[in-house]
Amino acid sequence: MADLIEKCTNMVPGLLDWYHDHRRTLPWRSDPTPYHVWVSEIMLQQTRVAAVLDYYARFMNALPSVSDLAGVEEDVLLKLWQGLGYYNRARNLQKAAKVVMEQYNGTFPGTYEELIQLPGIGDYTAGAIASIAFGQAVPAVDGNVLRVMARITGDEGDITRPDTKKRIRQLISDTMPRSLPGDYNQALMELGALVCLPNGAPDCEHCPVRALCTAALEGRTAELPVKKAKAARKVESRRVYLIFREGKVALRRRPKGGLLARLWEFPNELTGDKPEIGNHLTLLEEGPKGKHIFTHREWHMESGIYRAETAELPESWVWAGPEELNEVYAVPNAFDPFKPAVLQYLRKEERV
Repeated sequence: MADLIEKCTNMVPGLLDWYHDHRRTLPWRSDPTPYHVWVSEIMLQQTRVAAVLDYYARFMNALPSVSDLAGVEEDVLLKLWQGLGYYNRARNLQKAAKVVMEQYNGTFPGTYEELIQLPGIGDYTAGAIASIAFGQAVPAVDGNVLRVMARITGDEGDITRPDTKKRIRQLISDTMPRSLPGDYNQALMELGALVCLPNGAPDCEHCPVRALCTAALEGRTAELPVKKAKAARKVESRRVYLIFREGKVALRRRPKGGLLARLWEFPNELTGDKPEIGNHLTLLEEGPKGKHIFTHREWHMESGIYRAETAELPESWVWAGPEELNEVYAVPNAFDPFKPAVLQYLRKEERV
């Protein structure tokens, strides 16, 4: 362990210099308030930085403070989040905002121990907020950091296992510069995002710590980190019903629990099943096909364009025009393959 502590201590100056020279300019870095850091870190879970930028700007424009987030209607919040996926992230943001307002008088708690108690904030996010926004010397260990540290130290533990994560976290904690903990955490993240890449060869030629990296020195970057293979996803074949009447399309709200909870969708069923109003539909033509991959499930979708013979809809269904579809109802990106056809058909009906 002593040699690993020495190795990681020695890499600190070069890594920080590299980060200060090469870090990306990002809005939450330019103004690292606790609120900004928190929202950005939640958005960045399972999502690339480039994809987050526009969402972050729109979110901050609509909800510039924790009090705004605590008080916003859930449908408005989910519409702001539309396209980012993993919608429970947004719901947990609001739950945590309400706790901050009620228990901390609207002022964000400033310690790791308090932050990790908030809804939706785990070990990594608490570490990121505490170190970046409050200067507390605690690690923030995400997938990028696990990969970087496993390669640098030659750690052969499975990075999905708690004991491996705990070992790496402790090593970072023991060697972190107390004066710049936020910069150091971000430097490790940035190295993983820009240089020490996953799913392919890392850019070792431009790595500031290559001379200290066990994986690079031993030619083992393809072997590290060790990561257990994911279980196969369940594949479902589904029929999507694009149902129109008088210039509007039918949307159905999903149940409170489970996949895509309380979001709006084009009605869909397992292939062979029909929706509740299936006996009142006339098929006009076949529609587009699509595929969407969730964490543990994969949807293979076909669709049809239907005319509804009645304006009556079941409970939790609505008729939506183009403006409502664009501005009011949060339809997850699983249904993106069908949105152009829906908007085209609605425009065609408007011209009739």
